[in-house]
Amino acid sequence: MSKKIPMRQCIGCGESRPKKEMMRVVRTPEDTFVLDVTGKKNGRGAYLCKNGQCLSNAVRNKGLERSFKMSIPKEVYESLAEEFDNIETE
Repeated sequence: MSKKIPMRQCIGCGESRPKKEMMRVVRTPEDTFVLDVTGKKNGRGAYLCKNGQCLSNAVRNKGLERSFKMSIPKEVYESLAEEFDNIETE
């Protein structure tokens, strides 16, 4: 019997993919937002595909705001985009 692969839905494009292929955006208990590469950080998480297009879709369709049930400041999106660029270039 094969092991079940955990699936997560992207808040940008809406596609379900294996959890390992996704980036996790976490709202920490201190109400800061970070990209969680390991998938192990504490806090509420939302998942994005590992491409910049899904991040811009999530900004446009307010996917993060729906996931975290709160409004998200523009600076948070800018810092996430910066972190995303750093990860994509590695």
